[in-house]
Amino acid sequence: MTRLEYDRSHIWHPYASIANPPKVRLAERGEGVEIVLADGRRLIDGVASWWCVAHGHNHPAIVDAVQKQSARLCHVMFGGFTHDCAIELAERIATFAPPGLNKVFFADSGSISVEVAVKMAIQYQHAKGRPGRCRMVALKGGYHGDTACAMALSDPDGMHVLFRGMMPSHLFVSKPDCGLAGLAGWTSEFERLVEEHGDEIAGVICEPVLQAANAMNFYPAEYLAAMRRICDEHDLVLVFDEIAAGLWRTGPRWAHERAGISPDVMCIGKALTGGHISLAATVASERVADVISSGAVGAFMHGPTYMANPLACAAANASLELFSRADYAAMSRRIEGEFAAALAPLKSLPNVRDVRVMGAVGVVEVERLPLRDDIDRVIDETGVWLRPFSNFIYAMPPLVSNGETVRRISNAVAAMAALPPGPEVAGDFHE
Repeated sequence: MTRLEYDRSHIWHPYASIANPPKVRLAERGEGVEIVLADGRRLIDGVASWWCVAHGHNHPAIVDAVQKQSARLCHVMFGGFTHDCAIELAERIATFAPPGLNKVFFADSGSISVEVAVKMAIQYQHAKGRPGRCRMVALKGGYHGDTACAMALSDPDGMHVLFRGMMPSHLFVSKPDCGLAGLAGWTSEFERLVEEHGDEIAGVICEPVLQAANAMNFYPAEYLAAMRRICDEHDLVLVFDEIAAGLWRTGPRWAHERAGISPDVMCIGKALTGGHISLAATVASERVADVISSGAVGAFMHGPTYMANPLACAAANASLELFSRADYAAMSRRIEGEFAAALAPLKSLPNVRDVRVMGAVGVVEVERLPLRDDIDRVIDETGVWLRPFSNFIYAMPPLVSNGETVRRISNAVAAMAALPPGPEVAGDFHE
């Protein structure tokens, strides 16, 4: 039995059937913007390996940092210990974060950082003498992860409906997909929800400006300003999930900067380590941290085994150093312009509903995805790795992608968009 045959028989892949698994490719190594396969072929990573490989694969600075750290300290429990890598990273994150957000909780993954943020919101309200405030308000169309609390905050009619019975009940406001024209109506809906359930609500969570894995929806920053105002009026904790949109993916350092406001708590991950190892962080304001600490419990009640893992912290320090040395905002703007020019003509294709671009994100929304075999053929023919899902053919390449790389990715997106649509149920292309 070959390695691929064993994989097909015994290993589950994301959002896939183990009885009828999709095609997988055997990756041997990563080099810059490319994934090198075991058979020698190279694929441009058009989705930055789920949006995290910002600086390219196996960046020498990040690899070197991890190797050096591995010779000193690979892991130590964070309960009762600390280490230089974690302290340095907390300092760097506080510098990168909006002013006032400087209390850092290290998490294993983005989903866990969301769970931590919700716990912070609830523990904040508990410390304020409001133990009944233990629900969150989230946006329809959102996605916050695959753990139980994160699923419960994601689109209630989205990819997690199978697990609705096990999830806690939260409150949802409409997806902000009608531009500025719909802002007044959406704000009124939001305000009514908070007025009706104010004694139950601990906070509000959203993906700022870019709703990624459930909707690929872009929306104006003015919606964030409305959230900030309403949260201030009702003493709600405002949480921004910047895991996908942050660190220059949508243009500025943080997607919410477009609104000129700051959250009370921010979740970061993915590009934090440049996609080299899993690590996330939940960053709270001094006000939220002080209230939690002044409550009857005092201690914040969470603590993962691999919290602040030294290897992951070393990777993140190297990644943030790379971000600080180059103009990633300019890189994102350039990719935005290249995507806009290349993808706009696709609006005329019969299967295309919409084309939208923001920063280093290009999305073609189709009526129905093509057949999986046709998609695989385009990947093999173009040498570009893309992973469409739902009704979206999208690209989120490494931010260091040059013009030629973006051109090839755009051509692959165009080739997929020109394919005939598949059946009504498009299969298991999910994020």
